Amino acid sequence: MSQNPENLKKVAKEHSEKLAKLGTELAENQFSYKVENKTTAKYWQKRIVNFKKYSEKGLEYYNQTYSLINLINNEEAQMFLLRISKFRQLGITLITILEKIEKNPSIMNSKDKQQSLWSRKIKEEVTEYSNKCLRHEMDMNTSFRECYEKYLKGILE
Repeated sequence: MSQNPENLKKVAKEHSEKLAKLGTELAENQFSYKVENKTTAKYWQKRIVNFKKYSEKGLEYYNQTYSLINLINNEEAQMFLLRISKFRQLGITLITILEKIEKNPSIMNSKDKQQSLWSRKIKEEVTEYSNKCLRHEMDMNTSFRECYEKYLKGILE
């Protein structure tokens, strides 16, 4: 926080406004991590496209969050940057799993009692990584709220 207080407040407000706009755009995507037992390739294609759009907008949002945190606390910002990296990695893994399901959507057939071990493993992975992505985003948002309360709230008010 080596900047003068008035300049810091101005820059923080600008970052905050950009963040609010990105947050609104992200909310409009309304991606749900809930795993559905749908067995059509078209459903999974749409799911992949929707998640990619959501993930890209999420990365924009979290990068803007990082920029805002970085204005006032470099150490917290670096930790948040690591969280962004993990969010990206989890998203890439989830997309890879979704693409496997898209190629063979019968994996998600819950009535198929003869499913192969491979199919069951993929089904478990999509649930596991959907949950990991959701929890990680929740953790990132909690972390930002804590930083906001601790460092930014006083500056922006």
